[in-house]
Amino acid sequence: MLCEPVSGAEAERIGLVSLAVDENDLLPKAFEVAQKLAHGSQTAIRWTKYALNNWLRSAGPAFDTSLALEFMGFAGPDVREGVSSLRERRAPDFGGADPWRAR
Repeated sequence: MLCEPVSGAEAERIGLVSLAVDENDLLPKAFEVAQKLAHGSQTAIRWTKYALNNWLRSAGPAFDTSLALEFMGFAGPDVREGVSSLRERRAPDFGGADPWRAR
């Protein structure tokens, strides 16, 4: 929510990604994981993928809403203030008001 960059190691630590590796280790690690999956229980992997895909499909409306709200935010005054503050090299002043709230 703070729009701050997150390193791969931090993303791994907070559970945003399953695994973070150095760029040089990426391809060998990907092949290692693929080998483990290829030698694992295909039934268990298939059922896990099925369950995860069902969860993803059921979460679709929430993702759609999230995307719509994000695009609505692009049209509000906060965007103009954010861009102005960057151009003027100053801290933004968003004022704390919600421009979309009915008055």
